Amino acid sequence: MIALLFGVMYFMMIRPQQKRRKEAEAMQSALGPGDEVVTIGGLYGTVTSVDDDTVLLEVAPGVETRYARPAIARVVSRADRSESTEQVVEDVDVKE
Repeated sequence: MIALLFGVMYFMMIRPQQKRRKEAEAMQSALGPGDEVVTIGGLYGTVTSVDDDTVLLEVAPGVETRYARPAIARVVSRADRSESTEQVVEDVDVKE
């Protein structure tokens, strides 16, 4: 009976928590410039650059703040990666 209780607790509490943690880590590792995000403190901003452990957010025109990756709670909208890649290629061609 006790083993059954521990089994139920595992499937009801521990396993869903591990799944949420993995989803949060995947979201934080997929962050890129142009993504609009919300921090755990409720601050909305746009990702301007991403380092290994930190994210630089533009919270107002010309105002950038640095946050740890785990401080990002959710992504509001994702930037279109294909357009930004094409724009970088065009910018490189113009400079040469």
